[in-house]
Amino acid sequence: MKRKECYIARLDEVIITREGDAAVIRYTEAGIPTTHLTIGPEIAAMSDETILECFNETLRARAQLAAKSKHVAVEVPLGSPQIEYSAGCEQWTPRGSVVRCLIGDDENGQVVIEIDDHELSLEEFGRMLVCHAGWGMRIEFVPEDEVHRRPRHVVREPKS
Repeated sequence: MKRKECYIARLDEVIITREGDAAVIRYTEAGIPTTHLTIGPEIAAMSDETILECFNETLRARAQLAAKSKHVAVEVPLGSPQIEYSAGCEQWTPRGSVVRCLIGDDENGQVVIEIDDHELSLEEFGRMLVCHAGWGMRIEFVPEDEVHRRPRHVVREPKS
């Protein structure tokens, strides 16, 4: 399911509170993330309308930046680690935006994902994917000895 995104709002579509130097902006519509917008000490003299205009301006600036940039998927070179363990998050994180991996199973028939020399359980792999929550993902299944190269592909219905 596509995650709901923040959008340019009217004052009647949000609830604005203050926490120190930050504005907390909550949409009245369910499922849209709350934003903590750090403004600084000047927030004390700002109206909700002014805070909302600052917030809306950040959304406009983000949209302009996104329109100018083209996403490039970064693949870590062969021989370099593709993932690293983050002690602070207590999970594996990808170093690039392409991950080459092998699918296996353990003695209990549970899925194991092998990345470099690390075997990740499906739960560990899933936690790693959370790093990219809100993004999309393509999965290309290839023979084990071809995992390092992009396959030729066609768009059509699979054969029966």
